Amino acid sequence: LGIPYENVRVNIAETGSLGVNEPTHGSRATFASGKAMHGALTQAINEMCRRAAGKWKIDPEAVEWRDGAAVPAGPNAGQFPPMTIQEIARKMKNTGGPISGHHESVPDGVGDSFGAHVVDVEVDPETGHTKILRYLVVQDAGRAIHPSYVEGQYQGGAVQGIGWALNEEYVYDNMGRLQNPIFLDYRVPVASDLPMIDTVIVEVPNPGHPFGVRGVGETGITPPLPAIANAVAAATGVRIRHLPITPTKLLAAIKAK
Repeated sequence: LGIPYENVRVNIAETGSLGVNEPTHGSRATFASGKAMHGALTQAINEMCRRAAGKWKIDPEAVEWRDGAAVPAGPNAGQFPPMTIQEIARKMKNTGGPISGHHESVPDGVGDSFGAHVVDVEVDPETGHTKILRYLVVQDAGRAIHPSYVEGQYQGGAVQGIGWALNEEYVYDNMGRLQNPIFLDYRVPVASDLPMIDTVIVEVPNPGHPFGVRGVGETGITPPLPAIANAVAAATGVRIRHLPITPTKLLAAIKAK
């Protein structure tokens, strides 16, 4: 819209006031909502330009939106002062009623994500315990709308993948009953298990999005598994092919080498 942030009021919608919609998962929140917002605002801008053209009695094609206002454009558009959103809104009662835009973000394909993870590990040959010494995530965000949030997504994805690589495993008995249904037994990484997850945000704009963004949530979950498995193999000389790489499993492989 080309207006200051303080002039925008965001209404938090409730599920009861909206149609059927996907939740915020699958790395889609910024991507999908940004695409829908861009489409809806483009509609609203076109409508405001049309109404300004009506007041000026010129062709709508001779009006463009610039810095939060409709302005005449082109050699035959005439000389008129810019018409701001406030001015257009004040006239809306006589020009067609409330101004709105609507757009539905419907996926028409699969988006690409790109990243690389680097990890240093230390393995205790007496216990089989693997310690993460350093961890680096390099990932393409397309365009980082909120860099600190993007960094948090990178780090959260890496931590989830580290858990899958080293700790997290469902255990069933002979009757198929889950034996570790609570976090006391299902071991997820905690802060003391982890170093600082370093990040590098790469920004190569995504041509399939008006803001150039890419989904960044899930991309970082998978790379820790092969990265840690490779690091453990380099440190011990044994290759664990069934995750997680638990101390018991790794120690048995080291002793069998």
